[in-house]
Amino acid sequence: MYYIYFSFIFILSGLMFLECKRQSLPKWWAAIVFAAPVTTPYFIFKSGKGNRLILFLIFIVCFSIVTVGEIFIYSRMKATYKYDSLPPVTRQLIRYREILQQTTQNLDNALIELEQQSKVQSNLDKLEQTIVFIGQLRQTMLDNQVAIKQMVEFVGSYRDFFTQKDLQWVYEIKRFYNNRIVIAHLESLENYLDNFETLLRFCYRNFDAITKAESTIHLKNYDEYYLRYRRAVDSHNRFNVKRIEFQNDFIKRHPETKAYLPTERQTKAFRLWE
Repeated sequence: MYYIYFSFIFILSGLMFLECKRQSLPKWWAAIVFAAPVTTPYFIFKSGKGNRLILFLIFIVCFSIVTVGEIFIYSRMKATYKYDSLPPVTRQLIRYREILQQTTQNLDNALIELEQQSKVQSNLDKLEQTIVFIGQLRQTMLDNQVAIKQMVEFVGSYRDFFTQKDLQWVYEIKRFYNNRIVIAHLESLENYLDNFETLLRFCYRNFDAITKAESTIHLKNYDEYYLRYRRAVDSHNRFNVKRIEFQNDFIKRHPETKAYLPTERQTKAFRLWE
């Protein structure tokens, strides 16, 4: 802190001292400026010589730059060291929470985008884009699962610490992610992605044969893939309703855990691809 400020006042008071010496003005003005730089405009106008307005504007600009710079440095330092006063276990929990929140938000956004992608029409470019997007979404899911695993294992390892600190609610985070409804919801999402991607790849490879109805075999296979996909959508939507109901009830019983749980993820049912 004050790296810019002290350099600024040293230079400012030094310039004031030289100016006072040059114009035979009281040299104690420099000491006042060093102690209170905001008094500089007073001495500028009191000197009664030179371009006082220009000097005043230069001071205002420089002082403003120094003030903004110090505020910026302070905010960066505060953000960097804001957790240093906390116990190591608490600091690590906060880091895991931030990672979990970020990966969960990324997955939320990706699933919202997938809901839009699921409206894709029969177009080769759109089919390819959606297939690529599903691959990216799988990586986002993996990142989120790694973050969940880190959090669950960490909470389990330090259960005694959280109990001693009257933070038993932290252990409820582990119970949430280990719940069979939450696990089944995740498995249903993976099953949905598998069947949707399989259907899209089949349509992409056999686009002309399906759209022109030239092959009964391709149409029959399409109907079978589509039926599996539709079942996967219906199954996932059912598990999604259960997950939302469970999570809402869980948050009512353990409101402190809300920041650690999924947010907007799949608040609406997936629509069928046409």
